Amino acid sequence: MVPDDGRPGDDLTDLEVEALHEVELGVEWLRRAHGKLVAFHHNTGHAMEHLAEAERLLRESGHADLANEIRDDHLPRGVVDEDRWSYDVLSSFEREFMADVSGLADRARTDLADGEHHVAERRQEREWKRDAERE
Repeated sequence: MVPDDGRPGDDLTDLEVEALHEVELGVEWLRRAHGKLVAFHHNTGHAMEHLAEAERLLRESGHADLANEIRDDHLPRGVVDEDRWSYDVLSSFEREFMADVSGLADRARTDLADGEHHVAERRQEREWKRDAERE
């Protein structure tokens, strides 16, 4: 353990630092997932725009049955459970799961490290700098 130099997190045990680090990594991976959900939402929207154009072209070229299927069955439906659209999935993730886990991370940082972020990384940085000064 690094000697206490008065920096937030110096009084934590290695196990506490590791636990806090895992919480922070969990949030970082959820942020990556959020980005993928935003891309999913945008990709789904672009796909629907192409289907809407296909409906128009099929109708104009005399294929009303296919155009009607797109209009009636595919464009108005959601991507999950027929009723949930991609923006619903994204919004639920942001508002519920992501917000809850972010709140947990904030509480963990407050309870363990006086609200300080990246305690494990700061500790590693100090250790590397200390090691470099020895040489």
